[in-house]
Amino acid sequence: MTASIAGSPLPALSGIRVLDLTRLLPGPMCTLYLADMGADVIKVEDTGAGDYARSLAASPNATTPAMSAWYRAINRNKRSLALDLKTVEGHAAFMALARDADVVVEGFRPGVVTTLRVDDDAVRAVNPRVVYCSLSGYGQTGPRALAAGHDVNYLGYAGVLDHTGERGGRPALASLQIADVLGGAATAAIAILGALLGAQRTGAGRYIDVAMADAVLAHEIFPLGALQDAGVVPPRGEDLLTGGVPCYGVYETQDGGFLAVGALEPKFWRTLCETLDRQDLVPLQFAAGDAGARVREALTMVFSQQTRAEWARRFANVDCCVTPVLTFAEALADPQFVARAMVIERPDGSRQYAPPYRFSPDTFSVTRDAPRHGEHTRELLREAGCAKAEIDRMIDAGIARSDS
Repeated sequence: MTASIAGSPLPALSGIRVLDLTRLLPGPMCTLYLADMGADVIKVEDTGAGDYARSLAASPNATTPAMSAWYRAINRNKRSLALDLKTVEGHAAFMALARDADVVVEGFRPGVVTTLRVDDDAVRAVNPRVVYCSLSGYGQTGPRALAAGHDVNYLGYAGVLDHTGERGGRPALASLQIADVLGGAATAAIAILGALLGAQRTGAGRYIDVAMADAVLAHEIFPLGALQDAGVVPPRGEDLLTGGVPCYGVYETQDGGFLAVGALEPKFWRTLCETLDRQDLVPLQFAAGDAGARVREALTMVFSQQTRAEWARRFANVDCCVTPVLTFAEALADPQFVARAMVIERPDGSRQYAPPYRFSPDTFSVTRDAPRHGEHTRELLREAGCAKAEIDRMIDAGIARSDS
């Protein structure tokens, strides 16, 4: 049965409180998943720069001054508490909130939260049922635990870069932060939700150690399979996913556009060949070496004879997984994404993504725009049990910061 108030369903994580000590992308993206499902996510920021994603790469023409569009997109439905955790009063206020929190997420290098006395042991001493997640590049243990890193570094160490790209070319960089978002943020959210369920059943929380590099490595299913089955991973550009077979790859069209061909199943490949009037290619779906090169050259020649739009129309009702490669602007306006309401427009005219899932009944809404630095400091300190005079004193002393 779905919980509700006066007949209206509550969001899935309604009543769950999350203290979010992260900044930039991976951690805030993780807590966005939780916030969009109804959790009360509190961004606990320092009183100095705070989450500097607010202004990182902000457009000079941004509607909201000094607040980047991508910060607004991944920090909606959250509140901001700006607090100096190094002070006695700031630490006490955090711990007061931690006593009733369900989740704490931190994204510092190993050891930082221990220095601040807000680590798992400290929080668990006052709240045994808390789910505490540490999200870092290389994890809390191992020879690289304290090393700095970004998405490209984690992909490099996990072997992804080495086998991504065209045959004979350099490793290819993706425009999507695979390790940060799909490896770090999504993996952490999955683990948090599992631990939350366990805590509700048993009353005991868990500590979660998520390494973005680990998460990338754990999803490289095909390379591991190739190594186990054949004893070797094919070179870059010569495996199933990077152009090693004619039936799966990208082909250029007459006008410089591209088609994505994913005819992996025999029925799709046969239909593709018949549509192109090249039935002679049917037996060569997975041709390798010189034979594979000849098939790719044949397809390249055929696809170069018409524009992307012409091919898109020709294959629109042909069931064989041949589709146009859209630009990002085209993707935002694509009828399928429009029908799924994947892009939402905020009152300020900015666009954001809807969650990539659908609950039934649907409870998603943007109840709060991304917070200003310390926008909710006063109300959250009141919730921590601080009196007005004490809050005023903390703000005047620089122990807390308020933008409200």
